[in-house]
Amino acid sequence: MLVVCSDTHSHTVHALTGRTSEAVGAAELVVHAGDFVSPDALDAFYEVASELRAVHGNADGPAVTERLPTARVVEHEGVRIAVTHRRSGGATGLAMFGREKGADLVVSGHTHRPTVVDTGDVTLLNPGSHAQPRGNRPGHAELEPTDDGLSGRIVQPDGTLVEEFSVRARDRDTRE
Repeated sequence: MLVVCSDTHSHTVHALTGRTSEAVGAAELVVHAGDFVSPDALDAFYEVASELRAVHGNADGPAVTERLPTARVVEHEGVRIAVTHRRSGGATGLAMFGREKGADLVVSGHTHRPTVVDTGDVTLLNPGSHAQPRGNRPGHAELEPTDDGLSGRIVQPDGTLVEEFSVRARDRDTRE
């Protein structure tokens, strides 16, 4: 399972609770779209995730930004995932970023609002914030492999299903 988190905003711990904690602990790969805030929160994620691929966000201090890139590309189960905290231009900017990276899925954070948008050529996923939802539903995403990509769901820490979605892996030849 691939688990996607963002916007932890902690000065000391990973702030994982309930289903989010269980999912991160069980995942083959955890992708985090930034805003750990402190190196302690980042290190706490490294301690519980078997494999963590993360980017830094706008609220991360220098001790985090020096350790993490602004953006990265991750491959998982044949799906190319472009990860960033945010991009100017909202959904259009994120879709352009995804096309530039040849991605099937773009993971972002920043808004603290769980959102999935299928643009036709790339899926945009913001898992929301598991720890600081700021008036939105708290959330993380869980994705499982399928024959043609990934099947996903946004889940709240209490286990409530927010939304289901799918990501189709495009043929490598059509990405370039």
